Amino acid sequence: MSWSREFDDPISLPDDRSLTTQRDAADYITGLPKNEAAAPEWQAAIEALMLVVELVGPTMMARIGVMRALNRHQVREFTDTGKKHHWGKRKLKRDQ
Repeated sequence: MSWSREFDDPISLPDDRSLTTQRDAADYITGLPKNEAAAPEWQAAIEALMLVVELVGPTMMARIGVMRALNRHQVREFTDTGKKHHWGKRKLKRDQ
């Protein structure tokens, strides 16, 4: 088990700190208040972190778990900007 493995990209925290290693993520999670750490998102992040450390798996899995837990209160919003699709347009009649 190696807790000193670094994430591919550091995880930015709301207080301008960053988590660069798995040890940093574990220390951050264990420092959370009990009621917040009991949230299902944090429990999933803890489980992902433990599996990555124990099985020497890809650090991206633990990073995704922590990121999902950090952003659990943010609602994803989709906008109608961007490329317009051609679905439903009539095809031109070809001359024969």
